Amino acid sequence: MSTCSRARTNRRSEHGIVLVAALVLAVLYFALMELMMMDASRSLSEAQRFRARIVADTLAENGAELAAAQMIVKPGGVASYQDDQGLMKGTYNRSGNDYVLTGEGRAEGIVTQRSRVRVQGRIDGTRVIIDYSEHMQ
Repeated sequence: MSTCSRARTNRRSEHGIVLVAALVLAVLYFALMELMMMDASRSLSEAQRFRARIVADTLAENGAELAAAQMIVKPGGVASYQDDQGLMKGTYNRSGNDYVLTGEGRAEGIVTQRSRVRVQGRIDGTRVIIDYSEHMQ
């Protein structure tokens, strides 16, 4: 009789150990899933910031090009354009043969980012020479 009751007790304690082990594994599994979701969320926000920065840089460069279209015929001017990607604005100033082009871009969306481009150079007849360019965030 005593051996039968010990066998029952051991089985019951084994069932309890299996239940505890299953609960611990479930908690560890859900913790791992939470860590993976946090990492994915961080990666998504980094990707959105990167995209906004690239779009802002492109808009700033396009704004400078938009203003540069007036380069040979006018001593200065401002040009701008806006679409669903954001706003671009270009400024062109010329004094003598020297010029300065400034382009500004603002990316719109989930993340807003600004960028600026400045190009300095000179004009020799119909030849345009770039001496210096600078990109700023």
